Amino acid sequence: MPNAFPFSASPFDCLNKQEQRLVADSVDIAYFKQGEIILDIGSTPTHLFVIIKGFVRQYENDEELAVYGPDDAFDGRGLMAGKVSSQFIAAEEVIAYQLAKATVRELISDNATFGALIFADLSNKLNALAKRRSQYEMNSLSLAQVSQAFLRPVNIVDAKTSIYEAVEIFQQHRTTSVLVREGAKENARLGIFTTTTLQKALLANLPIQSTPVGPLSIYELVTVQSNDHLYEALATMIRHSVHRVVVMDGSEVMGILEQVDLLSFIANSSSLVAQKIFQARTLDDLRLPAEQITNLISLLHRNGTKVGMIARLVQELNAKLFERAWTLIASPELFEHSCLFVMGSEGRGEQILKTDQDNGLILSNDYPMTQEVINACEQFSLALTSFGYPECPGRIMVNNSAWRMSGSEFSSTSKNWLLNPTPESLMNLAIFLDAHAVCGDMQLLKTVKEGLFDLINDNQILLARFTSAIESISSEVGWWCSIPRQPDIPKVLFSACAR
Repeated sequence: MPNAFPFSASPFDCLNKQEQRLVADSVDIAYFKQGEIILDIGSTPTHLFVIIKGFVRQYENDEELAVYGPDDAFDGRGLMAGKVSSQFIAAEEVIAYQLAKATVRELISDNATFGALIFADLSNKLNALAKRRSQYEMNSLSLAQVSQAFLRPVNIVDAKTSIYEAVEIFQQHRTTSVLVREGAKENARLGIFTTTTLQKALLANLPIQSTPVGPLSIYELVTVQSNDHLYEALATMIRHSVHRVVVMDGSEVMGILEQVDLLSFIANSSSLVAQKIFQARTLDDLRLPAEQITNLISLLHRNGTKVGMIARLVQELNAKLFERAWTLIASPELFEHSCLFVMGSEGRGEQILKTDQDNGLILSNDYPMTQEVINACEQFSLALTSFGYPECPGRIMVNNSAWRMSGSEFSSTSKNWLLNPTPESLMNLAIFLDAHAVCGDMQLLKTVKEGLFDLINDNQILLARFTSAIESISSEVGWWCSIPRQPDIPKVLFSACAR
């Protein structure tokens, strides 16, 4: 089993060493293509899944219930019940650990906290987390405002719109409701038509092609203001026995707050940011999650999360943000024939707060460097700047032609950096060696780096040049060497530690 199994993530962070060994001995890895059904309704599950890479969407009655990302586990409830009650679909390429049912049962029988976390409902999950002195979720509920949660876009239709047309909107926008305007005026009364109303219409045998949604809509909207606290929105839902509220900014409609999105915010803010990124339809839609990544860092730090874990999470969220931005900017053909990559601290996974942009683009050898490519790169750099990522002073960015070229040109350039060293070329080489593919045809970057590493490994003189640089750093400097060596510590060990 890879050493990277997320024992620091819930629910596995409550396991003792013996229980962790049990997991290590029985875990396996599974791969799912984008769009593949991982678990279907009514199927008999055999494993608990823990996501390594990618996102999984959970659906029930064509309604999205949740989005799972890296380190999230599913479907514990179905595993214990013996039957899956929801559909789990890979939203993109997914790699996941799979833990056998027998192992999960043994863990549950031996560890009550693990059992509570793995398949309890949300309230029990919060109670179990509270016993472990983690109050982050409840703090989110009591302090956060409605505007900070994920608000679904508003779809407003005329009262004469047919039920069939409304259902088409449900399907197209993955929503469960539309607002209905009674009349042509902008200030006309608004109502709401939901899947619940649709069910009633079907049971009444109404012709969906010709029946308008106006008479079936509810015109007493349940609303909250965008600056209300989330607990007030939850209380409003409970009081009116509804699953969604209309969010207002004064008299203007801002969006729809679904109960599932509110509960997702309470339970997992990082998944909420990822969901906002994934569902963005414009670059403007990405500005809010870009801001929330910084807010999330602050909250995780105050909650005592280790810096390494925060850095890993931020790397994944930034990668998804960059990928979504490039998807919105580049044409499908350009996206398919290019590889967007990041470098520096972002490439190494060491970045926490937003730092300078360090990125590049590799094109397929048969894809021309047209004005379309140049414009897309310019737009991408401007977009990241607007998201709060400063321009690189050294212009190591896709809008610089030196970091935007074909695969063969990048191979030639990187090898030239190595074979004809100058201070500038060695700096470029060191930066490029940290390159990490974000999206597109990732094989393009892999091919360039493999060619570079083959050149290094086959050249003893080059290896000697790198080792001489390491040996030139004195081992007799630093605070460690200011400590008097104790007689019982061998000198060679003391020198090794000083390095």
